[in-house]
Amino acid sequence: MTQRTFDISVAGWSFHREITAGRLTSVDAIQLVREELDLGGFELVNTLLEVPTAAYVSRLSKAAALHDVSIPLIMCDNEGTLGADDDDARRKAVRYHSKWVYIAADLGCHAIRVNWAGFSGTLADAGAVADFIERSVGAFSDLLRIADDHGIDILIENHGGPSSDPSLLVKLMEAVDSPRFGTLPDFGNFPQGTDIYAAIEAMMPWAKALSAKCYDFGDDGQETRIDFERMLEICIDRHGYKGWVGIEFEGDRLAEIDGTRACRDLLRRLRG
Repeated sequence: MTQRTFDISVAGWSFHREITAGRLTSVDAIQLVREELDLGGFELVNTLLEVPTAAYVSRLSKAAALHDVSIPLIMCDNEGTLGADDDDARRKAVRYHSKWVYIAADLGCHAIRVNWAGFSGTLADAGAVADFIERSVGAFSDLLRIADDHGIDILIENHGGPSSDPSLLVKLMEAVDSPRFGTLPDFGNFPQGTDIYAAIEAMMPWAKALSAKCYDFGDDGQETRIDFERMLEICIDRHGYKGWVGIEFEGDRLAEIDGTRACRDLLRRLRG
């Protein structure tokens, strides 16, 4: 097997049940990623953090340094709708997201992941699609000006709604046309019936992070719903991606740590 070059991280969402139940914190998870999984990257999820005061951000930073764990990015939810049809709503969303740009810079991240929502029409309505993309371009451009000042990329994951339609996402990437604007392809998160491999292929030219979504593993160690070898052939072999591949375990049969470990083992085997 040809050796592939990429680093493996863990998305905080892999532990969301443990964190929301109060059995684990994001600060503790940094230590767990190093000591239990022997991995060097942990991706934060803003909704799983405590109130982001300066003191709390400092705790995250100190834990990462203590355990030699990088924080590649912050996944940001519930901070407003960047594609809203109301001007004030979009401006407010830019302001609310901007604080995560500052925090990401303080934590040494390369990016924040944001959502793309605000479209209520149908894809058959070309005018509605064009209007949605135009107003989204303005909001993302405003956020990118802030992000560029702090060396942070703005990424969109296929995370439901218009973001899970690769054709729309490609149009947005081309319209914004910024070196700091990219995609975070997630192996899952597509509507039922989507050719997920073709969808990931369409997103890869702008990829600045990858989410290795996984749900369950068989006795052979393979993911039961997604062909990981085929995904890595697309992302790594064909498109030359060399950054972090973030494990995002969402299964309910295995314990979160066990599912995350199984995905780590599979990625290590496929890395060669």
